[in-house]
Amino acid sequence: MKAVLHKAATRGHADHGWLNSHHSFSFAAYHDPDRMHFGVLRVLNDDIVSEARGFGTHPHNNMEIISIPLEGDLQHMDSMGNSTVIKEGDLQVMSAGTGIQHSEYNKNKDRPVKFLQIWLFPNTKNVEPRYDQISLKAIATKNSFYQVLSPNRDDQGVWIYQDAWFHMGNFDAGAETEYQVKQNGNGVYVFVIEGSVEINGQKLEQRDGYGLWDLDRFKFRAGSPSKVLLMEVPMTI
Repeated sequence: MKAVLHKAATRGHADHGWLNSHHSFSFAAYHDPDRMHFGVLRVLNDDIVSEARGFGTHPHNNMEIISIPLEGDLQHMDSMGNSTVIKEGDLQVMSAGTGIQHSEYNKNKDRPVKFLQIWLFPNTKNVEPRYDQISLKAIATKNSFYQVLSPNRDDQGVWIYQDAWFHMGNFDAGAETEYQVKQNGNGVYVFVIEGSVEINGQKLEQRDGYGLWDLDRFKFRAGSPSKVLLMEVPMTI
């Protein structure tokens, strides 16, 4: 097994007033040659957007983009004609493909919105752009990891153009489970949204990231009530 630990305090940080963002990997003005990506996982941003503020219309292409709101409501509009709101308990995905333009705003005027912004390199370029969002409430389970994303259109959760699987979990203190890697050669990047956990004995705290590869499974234990995101991704771009 190989592993890399990214403590929360070591992430890149940008405070633009209306946007407070922490970057697990190099992004915008934050550049660390040792933290460019984890396999095909290119961006993991932990964003807080002020009341009624947001990202104006901007382009993307040939990237799989996943947004996971943690608090508040995020207004989305795009060049495909979508106008939606995503909130805590939802998950949004866009395949940017040949090119899209979109905007994201905090719909609320009385509180910030917090969300994870995640980019993955696709395994198929120049596809027709697509959009999807789901509510996780119907598939969420307690004290186990449940699948929220995969490469397969008929599987639970959303799908993307990449051999990646995402799982989330809400755990009570002391809960234990095991994760088995879905595809040989993939690695798993663990991101602790809330609480404290142990992965094969490695202790992780809130907002820590831990990448593991060259393994087929690992053991998980929650040290306190915890919320965790697992991102299994190919290690070769």
